[in-house]
Amino acid sequence: MTDKHVDREVLDTLRDVMEDNYPDLLDTFLSDSESRLHELQKTADAKALSEVAHSLKGSASNMGAVRLAELCQELESEANDKSPAEIVKLVAEISGEFADVRTVYEDERQHAHTH
Repeated sequence: MTDKHVDREVLDTLRDVMEDNYPDLLDTFLSDSESRLHELQKTADAKALSEVAHSLKGSASNMGAVRLAELCQELESEANDKSPAEIVKLVAEISGEFADVRTVYEDERQHAHTH
């Protein structure tokens, strides 16, 4: 099953490769993403925004969070050109998208323990 938020094939592959470490990987992704989101929400510096967006994009991409990665890519490449209001809006979209995918990864983590 694929949806526009999460590429399930990526998750299936990660689950196979990581095996017992898969839940830890999910935990790390969620906690790292949260701290990066907080940084995005509290900075107005274009360079910092771009850097944080870049690292979040990388981990989102590795974890199959395709839409989250796209939004981060947009912020990374356009942080310099956007007005503060546009940046706030985009960061809010990134936060909203993370809230959506977070439930997917939390479900994954619970199921990973029961297999």
